[in-house]
Amino acid sequence: MTTEPPGSGQQPPEDDPFRKQPPPGQQPPSGGQQPPYGQQPPPYGGGPYGGGPHPGDPLAGMPPLADSGRRTLARIIDLILVGIVVWLVTWPIGVHEYTVNGNNVAVGKSFAQSVIAAVLYVAYDTFMISNSGQTLGKKWLRMRVANLDNGSTPSVQTSLARAAVLWIPFAFCCACIWTAISGGWSYFDRPYKQGLHDKAAKTVVVSTD
Repeated sequence: MTTEPPGSGQQPPEDDPFRKQPPPGQQPPSGGQQPPYGQQPPPYGGGPYGGGPHPGDPLAGMPPLADSGRRTLARIIDLILVGIVVWLVTWPIGVHEYTVNGNNVAVGKSFAQSVIAAVLYVAYDTFMISNSGQTLGKKWLRMRVANLDNGSTPSVQTSLARAAVLWIPFAFCCACIWTAISGGWSYFDRPYKQGLHDKAAKTVVVSTD
């Protein structure tokens, strides 16, 4: 059984609507294959920040990078949606972060809640991203996750690696702090505006406007 390293990506299928496209007026080489990655100028006004073409830029042929503020808002939407599911699952079985009984404060059940939260958040992110490149939050705010190397929708393995880096620390230790660090990294990262989870999976988030 072969494994695919995160983000390396096999060549996307011909019918993948998200694969990189050549600029208008430029035809791909014979056989339907795209030109070698990075050899065509971007068709959306140059580099990732609207400048001139950058030879060898991995983003050549992809839409512009998504705004970090919109990414944050999409993440908050996903946090709320999955958080509701976590609460609905854990509430009937009595799993809460803390149980207080007189002078006895029990925190043992918090681990069970963390496990459930980690599984649900990772499963949600992995399933949605590997199927369309979009969680519900990203879909509503018109952006998607793409492989940096070829612009295609990330594979299950790549999506799982990305989700694990983002959500496992969130569920088990530092919650909002880790989310702020991992996602907030995109505000300062250049040139690809990647969060730490994007760097781990070799992905970027681009606009679908």
